Amino acid sequence: MTDTAHPEDPQGSILSVLDRLANTAPPEGLTLKQLFDALHERAFGAILFALALPCCIPFLYAVPQIVSLPMAAIAFQMVLGRREPWLPGKFADRRIDKAGLERIAKSGRRFFGWAEAIARRRLTFMASRIMERFVGLLLCLFCGSILVPLPLTNTVPGFAVALVSFGLMARDGFMMIVGLILGLSWISFLFVLGPVALKELIKAGLGIMGVGV
Repeated sequence: MTDTAHPEDPQGSILSVLDRLANTAPPEGLTLKQLFDALHERAFGAILFALALPCCIPFLYAVPQIVSLPMAAIAFQMVLGRREPWLPGKFADRRIDKAGLERIAKSGRRFFGWAEAIARRRLTFMASRIMERFVGLLLCLFCGSILVPLPLTNTVPGFAVALVSFGLMARDGFMMIVGLILGLSWISFLFVLGPVALKELIKAGLGIMGVGV
C-alpha cells in the first residue's frame, strides 16, 4: 500500500486525499473510475472507504444508490481473492458531482477523523489474505442492506463498511472487528424486525425528532 492512503501519514492520509479531490474536482465531478485513479491506491480498503462515506450521511438518497452496487462488486472481489479491485464499465462510468465529493470529504473528517488518531497495527491476522475473503463476504451483506428502500437504512451499514475498510488500510484488526459487529448487528436487526416493522419504527423515531419522512 502506498503512503498516499496510509492512515498514519497525516499529509497523505485517505481523508487528506479526499479533501484534495473535492477541492480540485471540476464542477461536473468525477466518475468512479477517475476517483479510483486519483486515489493512487490499489488496495481494497481505500476504495471501499471512499465509497462507503456517502452511505454514512443521513438523508442523502442519491449518492448511496450510485455507490452501493459498485461497493458490493468490490467487496465480492475480495471474496474471490483478487489482488487488485476492478469495476465493470457501467459502474466505472457512474459520476459523483463536485458537491457530492465535497460532502463526502467533509463527512470523512466529521465521522472518521478520530479513526486516524487511534488506528494502529493490532490483531493483524484480520487483514490476512484468508480473512480478507471472509470479511469481503460480510461486506457484501452490508452493502446489500444499503439497498433496502427505507429511511436511514444506508447509514448504519455504511458506517460498518467504512470502519472495516479503515481498519483494513491501517491493518487494525480491532477496528475491523468493531465494524463487523456493527454490521452484523444491523443485519440481525433487519431479519428480526422485518422491513415493515422496521419502517414503522424508523417513522416513529423520526416523528419524535420532528423530522418528516
